[in-house]
Amino acid sequence: MTTDAARTPTDATALDTEFKRGLGLFDATMVVVGSMIGSGIFIVSADIARLVGSPAWLLAAWLVTGVLTLAAALSYGELAAMMPRAGGQYIYLREAFSPLWGFLYGWTLFLVIQTGTIAAVGVAFARFLGVLWPAVAEDHYLIAPLHLSTGYALSLSTAQLIAIALIALLTWTNTRGIDYGRIIQNVFTVAKTGALIALVGVGLALGWNADAVSANFGDLWTPRGQVDVVPGLSAATAFGLFVGLCVAQTGSLFSSDAWNNITFTAGEVKEPRRNLPLALAMGTGLVTALYLLANVAYLATLPLSAIQQAPSDRVATATLDTIVPGLGATLMAAAILISTFGCNNGLILAGARAYYAMARDGLFFKRVGELNPAKVPAAGLLLQGLWSVLLVLPRTYDPTTGRYGNLYGNLLDYVISAALVFYILTIAGLFRLRATRPNAERPYRAVGYPIVPALYIAGAATILLVLFAYRPATTWPGVGIVLLGVPVYYTWRKKN
Repeated sequence: MTTDAARTPTDATALDTEFKRGLGLFDATMVVVGSMIGSGIFIVSADIARLVGSPAWLLAAWLVTGVLTLAAALSYGELAAMMPRAGGQYIYLREAFSPLWGFLYGWTLFLVIQTGTIAAVGVAFARFLGVLWPAVAEDHYLIAPLHLSTGYALSLSTAQLIAIALIALLTWTNTRGIDYGRIIQNVFTVAKTGALIALVGVGLALGWNADAVSANFGDLWTPRGQVDVVPGLSAATAFGLFVGLCVAQTGSLFSSDAWNNITFTAGEVKEPRRNLPLALAMGTGLVTALYLLANVAYLATLPLSAIQQAPSDRVATATLDTIVPGLGATLMAAAILISTFGCNNGLILAGARAYYAMARDGLFFKRVGELNPAKVPAAGLLLQGLWSVLLVLPRTYDPTTGRYGNLYGNLLDYVISAALVFYILTIAGLFRLRATRPNAERPYRAVGYPIVPALYIAGAATILLVLFAYRPATTWPGVGIVLLGVPVYYTWRKKN
């Protein structure tokens, strides 16, 4: 095994030979699209509308997300074509800065980012299954909450059981080989993309509400309702609006996240130097366009106040209920079941490849760096699945209200800021590698360099600073989770 200290630049730029190259351009694009579209686009617009207060700024928030996501994807394309190795972003950080930075990303990815998202998407699948099958619910307990402390408990509800079963099923199918994961991804991504297009079409064609259109588009900019971003700071002021837009990005960026997962699977992509940049650009471009159109459809069907006050924030359900009264919840539940199933398959498929790369560098469990007879990192898939399942079980508890939450939800809130830090660092690595390895082969060069990558860094850094200032309770803990990886890194280094 080659240690991280012994690696040379050619190790990172050579092609992997141990995997089966089973992902073509269409398959790779479906991984990008399928990993991005989960349940967020159907829900988070309600919270964004409450934060920014007007139809124009609701669309602007999603536009900012789209521009940042596209800028990042176009920048990553150069790194992916230059270093088309399994592990993707982990490799880029390792090569641009040091193995420590690569490890801290992989550590956070395994501990929370990937596994926490897998757990969250699994529970989202179960919640919407509960709309069709009421026996599935988070308060239908097989094992009632066992309180570990004042604020934490363990439980097993029928919803948690369904989430665990989904994670187990998709983990198992992906251990069978890349073709199993590819087929599931393609089928469910095509289906959910079609469902999102149908939502847009139905909303604009059948849901067109003249009163809502007049109110929303006839008065785009005026704030509606109480729009306090934090106590004492209102989005009705210029500075408050700026803060509100930045804070709103936590929802829209999270809904657009995971586009980078295709880079983890570079070892299995055909013609990766060509197809990875294309898949990143086409996938993020398609999803950005659909997300903007979905919000236009919401505004064409519902007055902004109805979006802000949608029951349980289910804006898409409220939209369909307006068009087909009584059927909206059922139709939307079916669409989100398809969406979350495909989303989790993409997350499960991709994540294990990053841990595989870490293990090959001696920075993770040795077995995780091995492939099974189907030429997939089965041990990494199983370990990822086990940790994701364990994140489904713990519950948070609020003694004042008697309500239970989910621990993974808190963890994901904490690492949104950390994920932004790693995106910024990775794109900064593009500049560093241009300087330190000017003669390296670059089959694709980032469009708009240096302006487009710099635009992302400036925009994401601004959002990050606002979050640290105005959402400290959910941002500083994320830094702590990352820093916990430092002693772990040196332990692995010493061990190997």
